[in-house]
Amino acid sequence: MTPRLGPRRSRALQLHRKLITVWSAPPGWRGWLVTTNNNDIGLLFLGVATAFFVIGGLLAMLIRIQLATPRSAFMAAETYSQIFTMHGTVMMFLFAIPFFEALSILLLPGMLGTRDMAFPRLGAFGVWVYIFGGSAVIVAMIMGLAPDGGWFMYPPLSSTAFSPGIGADVWLLGITSIEVSAIAAAVEVVVTVLRYRAAGMSLARMPIFAWYMLVVALMILTAFPPMILGSVLLEVERALGWPFYRVEEGGDPLLWQHLFWLFGHPEVYIIFLPAAGMIGTILPVMARTQILGYGWVVAAAISLAVLSFGLWVHHMFATGIPQLGLAFFSAASTLVAVPTAVMVFAWIGTLWQGRPVMHLPMLWILGFFATFVIGGLTGVMLAIVPFDWQVHDTHFIVAHLHYVLIGGYVFPMIAAVYYFLPLLTGRHPQFRLGRIAFWVTVPAFHLTFLAMHWAGLLGQRRRIATYEAEQGWEAINFSASIGAFALAIGFALVILDLGLNAVLAPRSRRNPWAAGTLEWAVPLPSPVYGFGAIPVIEGRAPLDMDPALPHRIARGEGTLPGRTAIAGKP
Repeated sequence: MTPRLGPRRSRALQLHRKLITVWSAPPGWRGWLVTTNNNDIGLLFLGVATAFFVIGGLLAMLIRIQLATPRSAFMAAETYSQIFTMHGTVMMFLFAIPFFEALSILLLPGMLGTRDMAFPRLGAFGVWVYIFGGSAVIVAMIMGLAPDGGWFMYPPLSSTAFSPGIGADVWLLGITSIEVSAIAAAVEVVVTVLRYRAAGMSLARMPIFAWYMLVVALMILTAFPPMILGSVLLEVERALGWPFYRVEEGGDPLLWQHLFWLFGHPEVYIIFLPAAGMIGTILPVMARTQILGYGWVVAAAISLAVLSFGLWVHHMFATGIPQLGLAFFSAASTLVAVPTAVMVFAWIGTLWQGRPVMHLPMLWILGFFATFVIGGLTGVMLAIVPFDWQVHDTHFIVAHLHYVLIGGYVFPMIAAVYYFLPLLTGRHPQFRLGRIAFWVTVPAFHLTFLAMHWAGLLGQRRRIATYEAEQGWEAINFSASIGAFALAIGFALVILDLGLNAVLAPRSRRNPWAAGTLEWAVPLPSPVYGFGAIPVIEGRAPLDMDPALPHRIARGEGTLPGRTAIAGKP
């Protein structure tokens, strides 16, 4: 006989069934096309961004094959320039920004105690615009129409004189679409964080990741319009012959560099700050304590965002900028080390006051510490104008960029995916393959890019398709290529391990990491409607303060328990 349910449990089950009916997308492939639910939109973003990461990694392997030996005949110079351009484009535009957008759309409603993002249809618009723009760029590359002027597309290399055909035009169309998608996601994040928090959640009680994403969203709304403007002007020049960047007709190619880097250098921090928010979220849980200096960390994130808009000329020291301008931007470039150091010392202090456990997310965070600090130190070196003049346009710059972006972004994001995997799939990571992947990836990364630092100091220029045997770079490049292939194997193992865990790992209990934030108050995996009732909270770690809160939410005890619709839902 089936046991009879009590009245309270029966009412709760009726509430959850009603919520599932309202919030679920239609079944089958049509559901994925028309869905506006944040879980579905976030998973679409996550899957497509991961696919682009794989494509970008394959392009990187082609580059390292070409540079492994001197006078390589693996690729023609023109093909190499296309591969180089597309590798940077895919990683910077098609992977890095959409990946953290995916996690923010997936996680912010749960962290804030609401059921969805503020504008669900805007989120759906953003993901499909992103898929359209990214697909256009990749299809053009497959058809042999990729541009070859570098992922920064400097004029006059990107002008019709040096880049004929439609390759550059498709690139401009695709990248502009991706930027529009990012702006749509930023609008969603700003409104959701400021207007859709649970009852009792003041700004001072928000999870640290919500603060970081609010700052990042405001940065996107400020930094991306200059890039869109620059792209539109370049396309108008190419299509209609207007003289925005043509020197012979009164234009100035440096205008593009100013517009691009007014977007491009804040973008480095737009990419880093979500990773920092993930560290601020995961590290206290792994250390079994509260984050040290919550207010100081928030202030450091805001300061870093403001300073990032005052140092775009950091990338233009070799363009003939007046000496006074060089001094100003050099000082600003050095100053960003201060808020970054505040965050790093707060994280170290959190570890010091806690009792860390070496779960897999914690290992990747330690990999971040060992890598990002080196990237930050080389960034301070590049802020010194005479040194920058010596290594400008060499592989030293390439190595620095990868230390900051892979060590400072990819490693924490891998930690975040492992940490939130139970929330997304209902399964807890169990296989040892993840630890093997970590111990393959991190040493291989350092072998690859420390060698590239060395090659840059010896004068190897970036964007060159080959080099002579007499220049002394042979062993260095061969070592870097070996490390790059080991790094690719490591990342492949990570993706394989995540896939296996998502399908085969044992079911997870609720809140497996014993975290204190609201996203872990729901059943696993997170249901499409999020919360059965909107909780009322009284602190930054509501689950620590009230361990029974998840059960009360499940019973519908909270605000709006019978309200099944919000803006954008039927």
